[in-house]
Amino acid sequence: MDVEYDVIVLGTGLKECILSGLLSVDRLKVLHMDRNDYYGGDSTSLNLNQLWKRFKGDETPPAHIGASRDYNVDMVPKFMMANGALVRVLIHTGVTKYLSFKAVDGSYVFNKGKIHKVPSTDMEALKSPLMGLFEKRRAGKFFLYVQDYKENDPSTHKGYDLTKMTTKELISKYGLDDNTIDFIGHAVALHKEDNYLAEPAVDTLYAESVARFQGGSPYIYPLYGLGELPQGFARLSAVYGGTYMLNKPECKVEFDDEGKVCGVTSEGETAKCKKVVCDPSYIPDKVRKVGKVYRAIAIMSHPIPNTADSHSVQIIIPQKQLGRKSDMQLHLQTILGRLVISLIITNECPLVHTRYVFCCSYSHNVASKGKFIAFVSAQAESENPEAELKPGIDLLGPVDELFIDTYDRFEPANNPSSDNCFISTSYDATTHFESTVMDVLSLYTKITEKMVDLSVDLSAASAAEDDF
Repeated sequence: MDVEYDVIVLGTGLKECILSGLLSVDRLKVLHMDRNDYYGGDSTSLNLNQLWKRFKGDETPPAHIGASRDYNVDMVPKFMMANGALVRVLIHTGVTKYLSFKAVDGSYVFNKGKIHKVPSTDMEALKSPLMGLFEKRRAGKFFLYVQDYKENDPSTHKGYDLTKMTTKELISKYGLDDNTIDFIGHAVALHKEDNYLAEPAVDTLYAESVARFQGGSPYIYPLYGLGELPQGFARLSAVYGGTYMLNKPECKVEFDDEGKVCGVTSEGETAKCKKVVCDPSYIPDKVRKVGKVYRAIAIMSHPIPNTADSHSVQIIIPQKQLGRKSDMQLHLQTILGRLVISLIITNECPLVHTRYVFCCSYSHNVASKGKFIAFVSAQAESENPEAELKPGIDLLGPVDELFIDTYDRFEPANNPSSDNCFISTSYDATTHFESTVMDVLSLYTKITEKMVDLSVDLSAASAAEDDF
């Protein structure tokens, strides 16, 4: 604490740990502190005893649930796009050597009261019950075009300039109906709203992610849960000289007479610094509330029905299918025989948002054999979390245990150039890490006035089955 640092990072959530790692690689002197005695902050993964303590106090988990050490229950359940920004950051920093990943088996969509496999190839489109015979043929041709499209190979473009042609114009070339456009836009391309139809069609994230694996899914998930991610970046920071201090109470940020950060005080000692990076909880008077998230965590003994008993699966529930203002995202994840399901209801704009179900298998090591964990999350629209979560909980079937959690979402309200405080935004209700990493990269640029080069070789982090 008697050393002057370039940056002090407060909180060991994923965003803060990524920044700590990136700044340490830049050879800045970094001190990383956390009031908790564990890594991860709001994005940690809890074992069974920690989960019970958080929601049920001194009660003891029932024996039939399994051993505490078998569980790694994500507090911010999300998946990773195989071609997404987080994977690119992992490769760029070399953190992939600290982690292992597994591909998710497939993606499904909830349509007209039933769950259907999302077609990811022309052949799957022909077999899909989502469409009639003639629509299948049209959709099959569309999927084949997307599957074969290579941005740098004009011979695959069929004369279409997707940098100028809108998505709506491209889809109209294949004559697809509104129902097909709805599930392609929200279940396949993962757009939260319909304004993508007026934007250039050259959006290949999902297609490239799918192409990396044989199972038709663009998602991957780390073994032992998402809590491994912040620890991986913490290791990176330590390798480059970063200093870590857990279980440091208070962590009061100090300011000089000009209102700029000058240090952080804990247990009567003050560490001096030029800049502070933190999550919103460490400087509550410099953030504003932007919403609330409701979440149910369910422990179950079965997989999601109608997904062919897949060990890892995502189900997308478009907003229109529930007649709500917002979409639900349900994720199911099975690890060590444990299924993890996340259902998220978003309401970030009055347009169409997507819901997801995400499932992984026991091979991810997040739960006891034969047990499943489900997360049902919602961006709050009322003061009744049980009522808002009920549509998602009803999809889960019988549950062994159920916990209800709520947390407020905040965003920074300060000017970092005036006070040198760089505050992350609370985790949103989306079920992937794209918005998370965009926030990190924006903060990194504000801190260093540099950009992170994410043009990496994705083959360096292959999650093909043979690699395990």
